[in-house]
Parts: sequence; C-alpha cells; structure tokens
Amino acid sequence: MAIIITDECINCDACLTECPNNAIYEPDQEWAYSDETALSGTITLPNGEEVDADEMNEPISDEFYFIVPDKCTECKGFHDEPQCASVCPVDCCIPDENHVEDEATLLNKKAWLHAE
Repeated sequence: MAIIITDECINCDACLTECPNNAIYEPDQEWAYSDETALSGTITLPNGEEVDADEMNEPISDEFYFIVPDKCTECKGFHDEPQCASVCPVDCCIPDENHVEDEATLLNKKAWLHAE
C-alpha cells in the first residue's frame, strides 16, 4: 500500500530527499510521473489508464507535503521500511488505506518506475 502524509505534517522536509521514487512533493507543487523516474511520453498506469508522463499534474495538497500514490512503492526494492516514515519527526507518514497493494505489486511498480 502507498504511504500518505497526514495533515499533522509540519512541512519540515525531512522526507523529501529520502524517497527513492521522487513520490513526495512540497505543498502546492505540480508533479509529473516522469520526475526522477524512467517514465516519459505516453505511459500506461498500473490501473490501465494512459497518461502523458511528462504532463504536469495539480498538487494533491496546498497545505502540506504529499505523496503521489502511483509513485509510492513503500521503498520496496530499496529499503526494508518506508524511509519517509522512518525520518518523520511527527509520525505523519502512515499507510494509505485507500491504496492497498501487496509486495509483488509494489516491486512491479518499482520496476515500472525505473525501467528495470
């Protein structure tokens, strides 16, 4: 499952550099699937939807840091635990119950993001 940043976030930015998938963004920041990944051009998302990986998307939050669920792999294939959660001083990086995925799915997503 993806990780979500709750509204308890203090915008300290500790998590930002820890994410190996560049799935974490600053408040009010536009984002793209291609940001720091191997994705570019027209891609098929894990849910089957086709999108432009280079297209800028609206921020998910304008108040606190946010994680793009389609780019979050819970650090599977990189680390033993989600790095955002391990460095968060207020424990606001928690499992996202709306985006539950098993380990195999997360590892496939990692391979998709990084063209392995």
